[in-house]
Amino acid sequence: MTTTPPALLIAGHGTSDTDGAEQFRAFTERVGKRLAPRGVTVGGGFIELSPPPLGEAVAELVAGGHRRLAAVPLMLVAAGHAKGDIPAALAREQLRHPGLAVSYGRPLGAHPTVLALLRERLAQAQADPADPDQSAMVLLVGRGSTDPDANAEVARAARLLAETARVAGVEYAFISLASPGVPAGLDRCTALGARRIVVLPYFLFTGVLPRRVAEQAAAWAAVHPDVDVRCADVLGDTDALADLLIERYGEALAGDIRMNCDSCVYRVSLPGFEDRVGAPQTPHHHPGDAGHSHDHRPDHSHGHSHEHGHSHDHGVFHADIHHRHP
Repeated sequence: MTTTPPALLIAGHGTSDTDGAEQFRAFTERVGKRLAPRGVTVGGGFIELSPPPLGEAVAELVAGGHRRLAAVPLMLVAAGHAKGDIPAALAREQLRHPGLAVSYGRPLGAHPTVLALLRERLAQAQADPADPDQSAMVLLVGRGSTDPDANAEVARAARLLAETARVAGVEYAFISLASPGVPAGLDRCTALGARRIVVLPYFLFTGVLPRRVAEQAAAWAAVHPDVDVRCADVLGDTDALADLLIERYGEALAGDIRMNCDSCVYRVSLPGFEDRVGAPQTPHHHPGDAGHSHDHRPDHSHGHSHEHGHSHDHGVFHADIHHRHP
């Protein structure tokens, strides 16, 4: 008797940028094609801003006969959305679909595949046949979060990139909710002596925030004509990224979820974040959900964090949704 493998549910953040949302859908299709020979059905949805909402994607998989899902957050860092919004939304879907079993995976993180893609985007941006040295300073720009652990992951990625790429050095900055911002990050690079800087967006796909990174870099460069500033592309929809997400799918099914809990504000009392410990876990409502009344603003703009009261209990937080840590 042939057993149907659990479906893969790809959970995205969502964006008001049409191109960014389309890149997510194209990536979901790419993953589906790569898993088709194994008989795995793939669906994808967003927690906000873009269709289809996560609940709709789950409903479609359930309508197709799937009672077991492995959900993977398509995100680079484990901030409030991956730690709370998505798990809570999945718990809500289990209430809507009794008997549905969901295993939860981990974000992509600073995996060697991600670092390799960053090096590729870096090489594309600084390629200059007249300069064989290619030793620019790099400014890695992440989304930014109110979660210090998530911001620390961006700093970690910057250091790993510095250790694995031929560059003069790697600094980091954020486009939203955390400092330093892009202009301050560029100032720091020049203070260290940089005369060529590659701004490297730490984003999967295009969107409001990656475009803002490029705009701020261009504005800074306009008043610093003595510095060669180049902005690289986002990681993008690639086979390598698809294979990494499939790896996370396998981990979720095997229960091999290795997360960093030592500095998680939902588990550990950090100075200034004591109120986050054990905070109630609530779903992040998508505009398509019934009873939706939350005022969403595009991609964390206007200082709105979209990170509201997430618990992170590092165990079975609802029925069969697992977030296990050895």
